[in-house]
Amino acid sequence: MASSAVKLANPNAEVLRRGDALAMNIQSARGLQNVLRSNLSPRGTLKLLVDGANQLMLTKDGKVLLSQMQITNPVAVMIARAATAQDDVAGDGTTGLVLLVGELLKQASVYVEEGVHPRVITDGFDAAKAEALKFLDGFKKQLEMDREVLCSVARTALRTKLQDRLADQMTEAVVDAVLAIHQEGNPIDLFMVETMKMQHRTATDSKLVRGLVMDHGARHPDMPKRQTNCFILTLNVSLEYEKTEVNSGFFYSSAEQRDKLIESERRFVDDRLRKIVDLKNTVCSGANKDCGFVVINQKGIDPLSLDVLAKHGIFALRRAKRRNMERLQLCCNGTAQNSVDELTPSVLGRAGLVYEHVLGEDKYTFVEDCEAPKSVTILIKGPNGHVLQQIQDAVRDGLRAVKNAIEDKALVPGAGAFQVACHRHLMRPEFLRTVRGKAQMGVKAFAEALLVIPKTIAANGGYDPMDVLVAMDEEAQDGHIVGIDLNTGDVLDPAQEGIWDNYRVLRQQLHSCSVIATNLLHVDEVMRAGRASLKAPNPGEE
Repeated sequence: MASSAVKLANPNAEVLRRGDALAMNIQSARGLQNVLRSNLSPRGTLKLLVDGANQLMLTKDGKVLLSQMQITNPVAVMIARAATAQDDVAGDGTTGLVLLVGELLKQASVYVEEGVHPRVITDGFDAAKAEALKFLDGFKKQLEMDREVLCSVARTALRTKLQDRLADQMTEAVVDAVLAIHQEGNPIDLFMVETMKMQHRTATDSKLVRGLVMDHGARHPDMPKRQTNCFILTLNVSLEYEKTEVNSGFFYSSAEQRDKLIESERRFVDDRLRKIVDLKNTVCSGANKDCGFVVINQKGIDPLSLDVLAKHGIFALRRAKRRNMERLQLCCNGTAQNSVDELTPSVLGRAGLVYEHVLGEDKYTFVEDCEAPKSVTILIKGPNGHVLQQIQDAVRDGLRAVKNAIEDKALVPGAGAFQVACHRHLMRPEFLRTVRGKAQMGVKAFAEALLVIPKTIAANGGYDPMDVLVAMDEEAQDGHIVGIDLNTGDVLDPAQEGIWDNYRVLRQQLHSCSVIATNLLHVDEVMRAGRASLKAPNPGEE
């Protein structure tokens, strides 16, 4: 009746009835699952994306793939949006979420084809989700988040995106970056970790800079290119001639009057420069006579002002980015000034080394060796843009993984250990007896769907999934926590090997996969009946 009513209201509407709609939803979810399946785990493969302009992108990051792929199927678009929201909330787990949604619908389709109503199955999903979340709270490990544990967390996240050698190198950089900006009792702001890309040398030359790297340099050839033990003055003051805000005119009758006019216009900027130079002469004297002096200004500095600063041995940068001005204060412990009227040595920051690095036509300024910096830079190097982007995406996930571990103060053993343990827990007769009637089928479908994660990890490692699952189940029967060893295909203890998953990532995955699958199973008609379909066809069209 519903479809006929839609047809009466809009003869151009396209309608899929109950069986066809459910079949389309399941096939769409499984199609998206098959695209991302091979990306999971450290042994996962890469995808090469080609856009309309023939620009290439190499990645295995689920969030990047779902954001960049051109998806037209409405159900696949819905799953992709929900999965990218998983990344926004938890920072990882996008690929796993897509696999779980596809597998839940696959398992549910077996019962639906036997005549079980989707609503009954989704009731089982809800019961299984609640029990799985409760089991997760008991399965997680409360650990002291020292540097060694955090390195294990970052290594686990990075190895799923990068080669082992590069991931191990970036692990320490990521952990040290988060520990540098972490202040006990305050939320961790990852925007205080700048990621600067430099197309130079190889990926293994990437490193952590305990300071700031800016993508521009000095604009005067005579300025010093390298200074040590520097005083840093952070300014938001215009050091260039500016036109008046009101329209005004000046008339002169001789060259002397013109020179006086130019001198009076210039005197305004010269007074500001004089105060900066006086401050430099004050602090760079006596025991500090060999110290450098650096001015970093958010506004402009004209050529005459640059010349004055260069003559006094001051390294000056103009038009610095606003976000870098905030980071500079956290790096160097200085105070940004909006006026030069009350400059004192107390507003200056300190840095052990400031130098300019020229790479082709690009200039970079490094502010390094800061004492206890609260903002740092991860310098990403690589031979081409593909490698740089791949490392940047991996570093972003690594930073979020370390941040989540510090804030959750708990971790979950990885390598498929939680999914296998949760499957065994949900299939226990004691729990199944608490779920009434046919809803038990939904619980069993949910439990079986969880095994898609260890199955996929084993398959991507080149091992037989069933053999691996049998070996894990045998170990789990003895009460051990077991994961998959991708080097041998055997089982291992994830906690002993330092393989950890984020608690909030798994919690969000369990919640989201159940909600998405439930919504898709409740769809009994798909109608393409928007206002555009009411328009009359163009002449010559059927």
